Amino acid sequence: MTEHDIRRGARAASRLPGGRTRRGAAALAAALLLSLTAVPASAAVSAGNAGNTGGAGNAGDTEEHARGALLSTTHLADKAPGPLRDLLTANGVDASAVRHGITAHRIVYATVTPAGEPTTASALLVLPAGGGERLATVSETHGTTAYRGYAPSTGDNVSVLGAFLYASGGRAAVAPDYLGLGAGPGTHPYVDTRSSVSASLDALRAARTAARGQGRRLTGAVYATGFSQGGQVAMALGRELARGADRRFRLRALAPVAGPYDIEGVELPAMFDGRIDGASAVFYLSYFLVAQNRLHPLYGDPREVFRAPYADRVEELFDGDHPDEEIAGLLPGTVGELLTDEWHQRLRHPTGTLAEVIRLNDGVCAWAPRVPVRLHTSGGDRDVPAANTGGCVRDLARHGAYARVVHHGDADHFGAYQRAIAHNARWFARLD
Repeated sequence: MTEHDIRRGARAASRLPGGRTRRGAAALAAALLLSLTAVPASAAVSAGNAGNTGGAGNAGDTEEHARGALLSTTHLADKAPGPLRDLLTANGVDASAVRHGITAHRIVYATVTPAGEPTTASALLVLPAGGGERLATVSETHGTTAYRGYAPSTGDNVSVLGAFLYASGGRAAVAPDYLGLGAGPGTHPYVDTRSSVSASLDALRAARTAARGQGRRLTGAVYATGFSQGGQVAMALGRELARGADRRFRLRALAPVAGPYDIEGVELPAMFDGRIDGASAVFYLSYFLVAQNRLHPLYGDPREVFRAPYADRVEELFDGDHPDEEIAGLLPGTVGELLTDEWHQRLRHPTGTLAEVIRLNDGVCAWAPRVPVRLHTSGGDRDVPAANTGGCVRDLARHGAYARVVHHGDADHFGAYQRAIAHNARWFARLD
């Protein structure tokens, strides 16, 4: 990386996706890292590590590679109610729902790749320090990150705020890292809804085993929520739970936050008409195209899609090892600077394999939940326009389901998350 690139990375402070400035992300990371022990993500993958519990025998055993089998549990931190309230308040979250302290763990478990091959993934499991032996579970699926070190179980991701808050209310909280992030091998199949759901479902299975190792029992009641990318995953996970994907779990409520439920009808057009911030659009589009091309033949050479000099670097940037702010500093500020003329037009009017890929990941609201549903959105969101939520409400209604919309005023993307998790924590308590 050149000095010019480093300076560009510094100037990218205000260009991170997810509505966060670099200053906000850095402050959050510092606060969270102070609250967690410095256990490297890679530590959890080694079977038999002295600090790990929950693994049963050798990692090669057939039983351990059953989907959702727990391979290891690593203790990360304990946090008392007072310091937890301080942490949440310092990061703009109403902490009035905190009732208990929390204990945080990283779990590593068996799951499958998008092709159905065995692999492993990691997740954050947070348990209340109180609240009884039997616990309901909140599944919190996180928003976009390209860096494995920003996944929930590393402690350096905004999703830990929700997981900490929900657990402090007396439930278990499970925040999957997804495939290829955290301690998981390989690269992340970004916006591959099917594998994000399978990894999230297997995280719930592994969490049951890990909780038993901590003297707790998960009842099977699942409150599904998630932010941004994770909002879309939460809707799809809720659908699978409602279909009976695992008889041990039953969906109790759905509360996704600012999910991109309609890529074809809302997200892509908004990237070209200015409703989505230009730098965010560049990040999301680059990540999506690179990740999806690893699964489907969208292009043969990145120079078909991306302009110079970005074509020579974009695939390497999304290898899981580059922090989001570094990636933002090495990409342009507008979609016009990023894409070739041909792909600029293709993305405005998708056809062929591209259209099929997009439609594979749309439609997560086309079903009828039989549980309470609240969808969170805001008017100031320049990452996931509120029209996504409006479309989701209409899809649900067409299938005979009612969803209440919780509108967080003019909050930006991350601001909606800050407000939504406090709202959800209070709502979940009333549903008990």
